[in-house]
Amino acid sequence: MKFFIDTANLEQIKEAQDLGVLDGVTTNPSLMAKEGITGAENILQHYKAICEAVEGDVSAEVIATDYEGMIQQGEELAALNPQIVVKLPMIAAGIKACKYFSDKGIKTNVTLVFSVGQAILAAKAGATYVSPFLGRLDDISTDGLNLIKEIRLVYDNYDFKTQILSASVRNTMHVVNCAKIGSDVMTGPLSSITGLLKHPLTDSGLAQFLKDYAKGN
Repeated sequence: MKFFIDTANLEQIKEAQDLGVLDGVTTNPSLMAKEGITGAENILQHYKAICEAVEGDVSAEVIATDYEGMIQQGEELAALNPQIVVKLPMIAAGIKACKYFSDKGIKTNVTLVFSVGQAILAAKAGATYVSPFLGRLDDISTDGLNLIKEIRLVYDNYDFKTQILSASVRNTMHVVNCAKIGSDVMTGPLSSITGLLKHPLTDSGLAQFLKDYAKGN
């Protein structure tokens, strides 16, 4: 399973990259604003900086909700760097734009997916990635992991090449469970990745090893 980090924070991206397990980055206008990055030109420049900080794919989201606007913005984003994946909303214009970009060989990520039907449409349009929002479904007492399972089943039935990118991952158990059910990618905060390092028996075992070593020196 690929590990993406969901942020616009360059320091966090570099920390995950330095750990040696990072495969890519997802971000959105809200995450950009959280880092104080606003304005079209500043956002474009920040995408360039993210591409320089990481080796893998970088999902860059269009703001437009109409087909023509999505095409214009998507082409501008794709021109920034070959790592850019054009991120499109799961609406009719987004699916139409996904087909357009797929036909041109430009990678796409269809986002805000909350049903199997939506995931099927994204795959039929040739999306590189589809992003079901696991955590947001959990927030409304719906089993987000079950959605991932169902999409996996359908994609395997028809050998769709679209990768399942489990989004809105909130914690380490989300990561582990996504891996168990066959998600191709997970994207979440830095804590969801670094949290996998932690176990009290690792800490106590290391402390004992160091204590025993110190006895002989």
